[in-house]
Amino acid sequence: MPTQVIQIGAIGLIFVLMYLLMIRPQRKREKQVNEMRSALKAGDSITTIGGIKGKIVSVKDDSLVIQVGADKVKMEIMRWAISKIDESGSASKSSSAAKKPAAKAEEKEEEPKPARKPRKLTAKTDAEPEGEATPDTETDE
Repeated sequence: MPTQVIQIGAIGLIFVLMYLLMIRPQRKREKQVNEMRSALKAGDSITTIGGIKGKIVSVKDDSLVIQVGADKVKMEIMRWAISKIDESGSASKSSSAAKKPAAKAEEKEEEPKPARKPRKLTAKTDAEPEGEATPDTETDE
């Protein structure tokens, strides 16, 4: 009887771990993607799941009209076919423009590190004392 309870408990523990490690994170990702797709608006630059890049011209219930290429060809695609919103979109231009000057300022503050000179490696001779290390020799530390 006690071994059956332990076996049932182990199976239950496996299901709990599967839920926590696999099912819950997948649902969280799906929720984020659905929120991103529902927040699409005209003027956003997007990439479809097929790799087509375009700019949203109009938004309908379940579909979008996007403008693609230099010829400005318009295509109607389904909302579920949107993979991501590109950084070059109009909504993200204002936020990324604010981030770029700060990033450039941080890069300017860092000074380049001087290049290290290669060390000359030579074998120890019996004439050199064990405790002293000369600049031309490498010690085993």
